[in-house]
Amino acid sequence: MIENPDAEHVRPAGMSDQTVAGLGKLSEALETVERVRGHLYSMHQLTGKADFLLDDAVELLRAAGHHELADKITTNLVGRNVIAGRWTFQVVEEYDDGYYAEFRQLERLARDTLAGGRRHLYEAELKEQRRSHNRPGHEARPA
Repeated sequence: MIENPDAEHVRPAGMSDQTVAGLGKLSEALETVERVRGHLYSMHQLTGKADFLLDDAVELLRAAGHHELADKITTNLVGRNVIAGRWTFQVVEEYDDGYYAEFRQLERLARDTLAGGRRHLYEAELKEQRRSHNRPGHEARPA
């Protein structure tokens, strides 16, 4: 049974509790931004799917004799920008290249500068506090 965490999950000597907590909050914020990014990709894919479903709706409306309404949907909605001048892929690209890239870069800089690149120190210490030592299923790390 392995009872000691690996060196990558032990705080460097002299690192304060506040620094560990601050890096933990920064990591949590990045995790939230990662979720936002996933939601943007969901928006991108779902909007694209909806746009293609409009083709089916227009075809069925035309077949039912509703040509004017079908034309209006085709002209005003099919292929429409979701935000001024942008389709969803452009929104995703701007997010990725701007806010997301800067966020990841600064989170990495903070970890590299303050913790020698170590990740999840707050969680690693929480694991050590909460696990039942010397019990199966509570090992510090994989064998």
